[in-house]
Amino acid sequence: MSKITTPAMEKLYKKKKYNIEGVSSPGKEALKRLMRDRTAVAGLIIIIALLLVGLFAPLIAPYDYQVQDYSAVLQGPSSAHWFGTDGTGRDIFSRCVYGARYSLPIGIMCVAVGLIIGGILGVIAAYFGGKTDNVIMRFIDIIQAIPSTLLCIALVAILGNGVVQLIIAVAAGSIQGMTKSCRAAVLMVKNSEYVSSSKSIGVSNLMIMLRHLVPNAVGIIVINAANSVSESILTISALSYIGIGLTSPTPEWGAILSEGKTYISVAPHTVLFPGLVIAITVLAFNLFGNGLRDALDPRLK
Repeated sequence: MSKITTPAMEKLYKKKKYNIEGVSSPGKEALKRLMRDRTAVAGLIIIIALLLVGLFAPLIAPYDYQVQDYSAVLQGPSSAHWFGTDGTGRDIFSRCVYGARYSLPIGIMCVAVGLIIGGILGVIAAYFGGKTDNVIMRFIDIIQAIPSTLLCIALVAILGNGVVQLIIAVAAGSIQGMTKSCRAAVLMVKNSEYVSSSKSIGVSNLMIMLRHLVPNAVGIIVINAANSVSESILTISALSYIGIGLTSPTPEWGAILSEGKTYISVAPHTVLFPGLVIAITVLAFNLFGNGLRDALDPRLK
């Protein structure tokens, strides 16, 4: 028997179909909430601006960051040198601009490495539980008993100076927090019905973790990652400041601070402007991270 439809029924069907298609996805709703948060948007704009500054550093910087001009040693801010010059006559503004090529990417890479390793350990610990969970988490507890900065200092001392060594050291200090946050996020969805259904039809453990657990826990993971970038940048700057991170002539922000501390009493601008750049960057990531947290999970607001 053929299905009978009337023009009124077709009109109603089209209206219902349009409404269904017009429903926003959770991702779109989170994006709308994020865009309504002015402080988060301001933080995101600053982050994008800093990334662009690092990308186009040769076009923005008025001087070569390595060129020394001994006729312009420790000059204060002026139209010729916006941030002044350092103890060897190098332009501090140019060095801060080029520093965005080091501090930001290294900070992001440290978080990415820590997130990959910590995420894998956290997901495995939460999903399998039992002895696997105990072994992984007790190992993490032992590492966490060592202060992260002290752990970074020890690893840099063992591995030596360099970008790769610095990334390994700082990432090692962030693995513990990443592992625990990923584990907690997965535990919240581990016992869901769709996970049980997947197990009942023989879906492999790996596919369950990749298809169901990680996507449903990604919100908390992203929030922790965004907030961890600022901590990584501060750690990198601190290591360079005490002389065991990146060293001159590399224009890393912490290294610029370390070079300027000798002249702080006679030329405070040598530490003022690099310090402000670090503070603004960390503030931007914190604002964006807090806004991202509120957008992905309004219940935490």
